[in-house]
Amino acid sequence: MTRAIHPGRPIAYVLLFAIAALTLVPLIWLIAATVKGPDDLFHYSFFPPLNRFTAHNYQELFSKMPFFRHLANSTFIASTTVVVQLFFSSLAGFALAKYNFKGKNAVMILMLGTMMIPGQVVMAPLYELIYRLGLVDTYPGLIIPGAVSVFGIFLFRQAILQVPNELLDAARIDGCSEFRIYWDVVMPVSRPMIGAFCLISFMGTWNSFLWPQIILHNNARFTLPIALNQLVGLYQQSYGMLMAGTLLSVLPVIILFMLLQKEFVAGLTAGAVKG
Repeated sequence: MTRAIHPGRPIAYVLLFAIAALTLVPLIWLIAATVKGPDDLFHYSFFPPLNRFTAHNYQELFSKMPFFRHLANSTFIASTTVVVQLFFSSLAGFALAKYNFKGKNAVMILMLGTMMIPGQVVMAPLYELIYRLGLVDTYPGLIIPGAVSVFGIFLFRQAILQVPNELLDAARIDGCSEFRIYWDVVMPVSRPMIGAFCLISFMGTWNSFLWPQIILHNNARFTLPIALNQLVGLYQQSYGMLMAGTLLSVLPVIILFMLLQKEFVAGLTAGAVKG
């Protein structure tokens, strides 16, 4: 017996396809801009004829800046920040979800309250602290201030609340320490949230511009957003080269999202359950 198709489903699919295609227009334009010469950049709306395709923008990009050096800087900083945030956020989320202690609710309210403070407000005192610690123009100066994510703590708390207490009690009966319960029991069960948080944290760190711009002074330590900003000239601008650098800088994030999209959706759904 065949299952009847709801009459509104094809219309919904068409609308979703149209919206998805519309959201891809900027990306398609970006890709097209990287293969156009200076004379064709504003002459053709999207792709020029095949005989006018050029790799000049990429050649100019690699010759005028150490692109792969800046790519390695961004990858190292983003990956390290993700690992550090993941450890501290999940550990704090586990404590807030599964332990009862005095002032627990006050801590949660205080933490959530800090999320309402714009990051720009605390940049001046934060910079002074980093300066006094001698971490200006260093990688730790970028990583340490973002080592703990309040948003991540809240996400992991919501996800770990769904882990049955009986599972933790069984581990305690078997002789597991509290840290081993966190590492061997809670973390594997929270895998969807781990994927979602890693993606969110990586994207935020990868695209960060203002704080690295303040902290980093040495060109060899620049991340990709800062390095690409250096390509903006005062009197002359090579837009094709800038578009080529922009496209290459977003590819790692796109690839990571494609790899973690299932965990991203499942993780946010788990974190949305009221606890």
